[in-house]
Parts: sequence; structure tokens; C-alpha cells
Amino acid sequence: MSGNTFGTLFAVTNFGESHGPAIGCVIDGCPPGMALSEADIQGDLDRRRPGTSRHVTQRNEPDAVQILSGVYQGKTTGTPIALLIQNTDQRSKDYGNIAQQFRPGHADFTYWKKYGIRDPRGGGRSSARLTAPMVAAGAVAKKWLAEKYGTVFRGCMQQIGDIVIPFESWEHVPNNPFFAPMADVSQLEAYMDALRKAGDSCGARIRVTASNVPVGLGEPLFDKMDADIAYAMMGINAVKGVEIGAGFGSVTQRGTVHGDSITPEGFESNNSGGTLGGISTGQDLEVSIAIKPTSSIISPRKSVDVNNQPVEVVTKGRHDPCVGIRATPIAEAMLALVVMEHALRNRAQNGDVGANSEPANDAAVAQSSLL
Repeated sequence: MSGNTFGTLFAVTNFGESHGPAIGCVIDGCPPGMALSEADIQGDLDRRRPGTSRHVTQRNEPDAVQILSGVYQGKTTGTPIALLIQNTDQRSKDYGNIAQQFRPGHADFTYWKKYGIRDPRGGGRSSARLTAPMVAAGAVAKKWLAEKYGTVFRGCMQQIGDIVIPFESWEHVPNNPFFAPMADVSQLEAYMDALRKAGDSCGARIRVTASNVPVGLGEPLFDKMDADIAYAMMGINAVKGVEIGAGFGSVTQRGTVHGDSITPEGFESNNSGGTLGGISTGQDLEVSIAIKPTSSIISPRKSVDVNNQPVEVVTKGRHDPCVGIRATPIAEAMLALVVMEHALRNRAQNGDVGANSEPANDAAVAQSSLL
């Protein structure tokens, strides 16, 4: 199986299965000399981990990360960083009844057709559990970018099912299990309680941003910053749509509105989402993703088995009624990995170009009129 490595200069190779003994990743290309400990990574893993509220899967994984290599005396050495996360709360017996059946909406059918074999326990290699190592790798990228450029990554939920969530303040996001930017989430809690009792699931819309991004990251043709962002976001389990900036709202905008006017003080708007011609403008990168309803639900649905015989599938086990609830730190991590890749690429190819000598200052100018 190929396709397990994300990035080139900052390459993250992901390994493991949902119900195997452990999952993890190897980061190749992290610059040397950065202070790094498990504590720098654990915070983001704790934000993503299961079992944190009644609204997500009750699989209780501590997701404690171990750094196995690439760090000496508390600093990165420039050699591969191996990160390991033990699986400690698997219940593989929950999947015994679907070993010969295909769950609707899952990768079971395509995986079996492609490889001729599959691990049915929690989805095996195709499980969203494999996003945990990417969150860990993203935490490493976040730390380097914050120290180098002051780059900050944030995310929040914009919509869950048919409930649109108004943006009140970023300060509310860490104070509720939905990553919602609002103080009162009682409506969301009631909605999810009713959904779980009905044996159903829903989708979600997540917003993720990066501030203080250097100007000039990305290439004007095939390696566009926004193209790589879209590629990264679509690589997250259950994501079915990506918008950059105004996104599909651009369809109804006029050119007089969509084009972000530029003044000596900076840009007047950010419909571009922080990229022009595939290159970062220094404004906030603005990304929104659409996440489909969870496919693992207890309501019976039609399917077939490995012999192509009709069956009725009921998916038991512990599942998120909305996988979007825990998706915010995952989207942040994938955005950080893209920015990290392009930052290293830009440093290698254009580090001696005068316009790139003080990228953090350029970003501050671009942001000044939007703060």
C-alpha cells in the first residue's frame, strides 16, 4: 500500500491500524535545534482524543505520545522524529458481525475490492483514528512556525447538522466540546442528544485559519498554496468539500466586490482566503471544510456481503454521532503541515531573495487593515 506519506521536505509517514497495538508517524525533515518534548504535542492530541464528552465516541484512549527518536537533550537533531501512540481501549469484538459485510458509507467495499483483504476492526487502516498521528505531527509544525514567523493556527465549528453557529469570539472555542465560538451551546447539546437517541448522525462545517503567514509561500502553477490546502483537507476522513476564502460564495459576488482592494495600509478584505495566484498574501489563510454524517450508526441499512448477497447492516460499537465535533484540531494540523512544507520550500529556493528577508513583517503589513 502506498500513499502513507504527506509532504516532501517536511514528510510525515503515518502507520498503524485502529485496533492494532499502536499508531504513530515518522517526521522526516524537521529542522534541528528546536526545543521539543511530549508536552509540546500532547495538548493538541488531548483536544482531538475520544471519550472527552457524551457527544463523541466513548472509546477512552489517553492518546499519550512518546518521542522515540530525533530529539537529543530536549532539542530536535534534524534526524527523523518517531512518534508513537499506544492503542489501549480497543473492543474488536464489536466488529465481528460485519467482518463479511460492507457498511454503507464506509471504505469497506472499495478497500476489499482493491486489496483483497481488509481489517474490519474499527475500519483498520481507513479509520479516522489514524488522524491522531497527523495531529501530533501538526503540533511539531505549529511550534516551528510559531517560533520562526509567529504563525498561529485556530479553528472552530461553523455548523452542525442544520444548526448554523454564529461567531461570537475565539475565546469560547476551548470551553465547550463542540469547538463552537459561542458561549451558550445548550442548543447543540440538545440536538446531539436527540440525534444519538434516534440512532442517526449528522455532518458539520469547520473553519480553520492561519494568521501571521509569510508572504510568498506557494507556487503559481501546480504547487499552489490553496491547491495543497485543498489536497490536505480532502485527505481527512469524511471531508467532502473544501472552500478557500469566499469559496462557493464567489459565484454570486461581483468582481467589484470579490477582488480584495489594496491600500498602503494593506488589504481591505480577504475574499481570496490569503492566497493570490497560489501564493500567500500575508493575510489570514481562511479555509472551510464540509464533513459528511458519520457512517457508523445503529439504524439498519441495506448492503451486501462478500458473496454479493443482500444483508441488513447494523453497526455496533462506540462511534461519534458527528465526526465533525473532533475535526477542528485535525484540520488545524493539516493546515500547519501545508504551511510548514511551503515555508521550508520557500526558504530553500528563495531564502536569499530580498523581498523574503523579513516575511513576518510583510505578513504584519498585509494583516494591518484587517485586525
